Amino acid sequence: MNEIDPLLKYREQHKHRLNYMPWLYWSLKPKNRGWAEAWQQEYQDYLKSMETVEIGENCFISPLAHIFAEPGRKIVIGDNSFIAADCTLHGPIEIGNEVAINHHCILDGGRVGIKIHNQVRMAAYCHLYAFDHGMDVNQPIYQQAVRSQGIEIERDVWLGAHVGIKDGIHIAEQAVVGMNSMVTKNVEARAIIAGNPAKLIRYRE
Repeated sequence: MNEIDPLLKYREQHKHRLNYMPWLYWSLKPKNRGWAEAWQQEYQDYLKSMETVEIGENCFISPLAHIFAEPGRKIVIGDNSFIAADCTLHGPIEIGNEVAINHHCILDGGRVGIKIHNQVRMAAYCHLYAFDHGMDVNQPIYQQAVRSQGIEIERDVWLGAHVGIKDGIHIAEQAVVGMNSMVTKNVEARAIIAGNPAKLIRYRE
């Protein structure tokens, strides 16, 4: 039985680490930067050939993420952004520059889409759904019309882990949403909110 090359084993483990902690990609030592960039280029080229995706410069997209962008549901990813493992993204979605989407996040753009501005940080297990079902009791939920108003998150917003955002929500710049919060109303600039449903705690000033 052939022994597995220790260097290859190390590299595979390093890839696994990067899948779940993508911010480490930008601090790789030169000896690792070469193979990591080649690995990302190959995967991103594959993704662009299979889905309607535009990817900016110097991005990291985990091959363990699930990116679905059929024609009419484009996903655009800005420069220096990352998408970690086990995320599911379904367009239309527009992602700005320096955006962090950590592992197990779900973003579904519905019909209108999700727009994420520059420098948004999204912790693990955030769920954003830009659509909703009707709730008429005279008809089963799955048979009712689906609406979509869209979601927009402005610059430098921080979403804590396990945050949920419903369709139609606008979060203004530099707001912070605490862990395990459900956002059901628009959020003002620099507001800190938390809870289910999320309520104002204070402002960052």
